[in-house]
Amino acid sequence: MLKKGYSLGSEGRFTSLVSKIKRDVFPLLLFFLMGQVLIAQGWTPVGARSNSLANASVALEDVWAYHHNPANLTALKKWSAGISYENRFLLKELQSQGLVFAIPLKVGVISTGVQSYGFKNFRTNRIGLGYSLFLSEFLSMGVQLNYHQLRLTDAYGMKQSLTAEVGLQAKINKDWKIGCSIFNMGRSLLSTYSEDRLTTLIRFGTYYKLSEKVMVVAEAEKNIEYPLRIKAALEYAPMSKVFLRGGIATQPIELSAGFGYKLKSQYHLDFGSSYHQILGWSPHFSFTYQMKN
Repeated sequence: MLKKGYSLGSEGRFTSLVSKIKRDVFPLLLFFLMGQVLIAQGWTPVGARSNSLANASVALEDVWAYHHNPANLTALKKWSAGISYENRFLLKELQSQGLVFAIPLKVGVISTGVQSYGFKNFRTNRIGLGYSLFLSEFLSMGVQLNYHQLRLTDAYGMKQSLTAEVGLQAKINKDWKIGCSIFNMGRSLLSTYSEDRLTTLIRFGTYYKLSEKVMVVAEAEKNIEYPLRIKAALEYAPMSKVFLRGGIATQPIELSAGFGYKLKSQYHLDFGSSYHQILGWSPHFSFTYQMKN
């Protein structure tokens, strides 16, 4: 029975109101939630090796350096390509896909890459072009120009912007490298409303090979909108084609672990997951191909 003053008509209006809230308000709330999850609006780390090492990857030398520090691509001697996938906190709305491609030239390395994050009601896309070269025997430099697109449902439309990135890598010796990068040097605007800008991110880190089997990495990351984040990780190769990895990051505290496997010398498979004590697991996977000699 219906209570006095209540009718099927009012029930229909109530249902319509709930549907409208779900359609119009939920995407907006999700947008602000994702702003916290992304940590760095306009930039997210890419590649399972990086994720398994707590994303302390600003000094790492592989094709995924395109997304972390373009200066490191000077270590490539063959053209390489890779694809990656990550599911942040096991939510379908927080999926990330990445592509990368790099070609060594007679002088320097040219590279391109794509990164997409989100779902149909909230999605960020980034595509760019980079160039890296040696400045001296022990110092290399990379520059990159990125196009960004942010879409928040049809009701709120789409925003576009450009950013620039520059990176440096110093070779102390064959086992010790130091890298740094600055993303969005020009503080590009995403929207004139409230001076909404893509974040500026500064990263400084190193890796050191203790032996042929063990490598340690460390990094300091400063997003100008968040506290300083410290990361440390270890990569261990019990066999020539198998790699075990683990790391930790602060602000927020996040643990990570994973493994990699080389199929011959051309194919690299990497798996792993990071863990946030409140939000949970974020599994990731990547595949890398490197041309034969």
